[in-house]
Amino acid sequence: MKQEATTITAGGERAVTTDHEGRPIPLYTADDFAGLRRAGRLAAETLDYITPHVVPGVATGHLDRLIEGFMRDHGAIPATVGYKGYPAASCISPNHVVNHGIPSDDKRLARGDIVNIDVTVILDGWYGDTSRMFYVGDGIGVRARKLVELTYDAMMAGIAQAKPGNHLGDVGHAIQTLAEANRFTVVREFGGHGIGRVFHDAPHVDHFGKPGQGTLLVPGMVFTIEPMLNAGKRDVKILSDGWTTVTRDRSLSAQFEHQVGITEDGCEIFTLSPAGFTRPPYE
Repeated sequence: MKQEATTITAGGERAVTTDHEGRPIPLYTADDFAGLRRAGRLAAETLDYITPHVVPGVATGHLDRLIEGFMRDHGAIPATVGYKGYPAASCISPNHVVNHGIPSDDKRLARGDIVNIDVTVILDGWYGDTSRMFYVGDGIGVRARKLVELTYDAMMAGIAQAKPGNHLGDVGHAIQTLAEANRFTVVREFGGHGIGRVFHDAPHVDHFGKPGQGTLLVPGMVFTIEPMLNAGKRDVKILSDGWTTVTRDRSLSAQFEHQVGITEDGCEIFTLSPAGFTRPPYE
């Protein structure tokens, strides 16, 4: 969803650090990580649950209702419903839709499509945020498969740089380097974000950058890494609904997202699939 930094209110006891522009970033405790772990797991379980339903001919509105039902059945609230006016429990973005695709009964997936499904739960006050790419049936093109596989690899390359003493520039540089070496482009208008008790918090996480630059990473930080890669040019535009973002040249786009917390010696991924799913095909 759209990224905005949130100021930490006065009077709270939570430790904070600052980003490279001086904005406060909350640092979460071991107890907090336990709550984030539960929320992240439920978000990942939601994507595991929806996987067999992503088939040719299915309406994205139907998938969204299944997603919302699963969240509520497990004691969670879909974070996106009503968020700044967003109408659905998920974002479903096929083919040249970069992100924030609004589900609808009028939109049906077709054989050979690639599609991103992005979900965020609120469980006991904690947010869990993740997305994955899916293949719709068979007939996926070679370039499309390469884009999806490379986007997953780029996310994981960024996550490998998410450790104390590194900077967010190291995360972005790893993603950008891998993407551009394979002739894909990185969307720059959107990035990852801090998350915890608040949906969108500091720091903002660019998926491009230079090593050693940007916010210093310290234990307790929690944020998403969610690169969007395009098969064509990186330019995007937002449609008249105010949400749906597409590639200007109508080239394919792909995205994966994990939510991570910086630990003493690396990072913990809160949104790993309990079913062991990583990238499609999920078998």
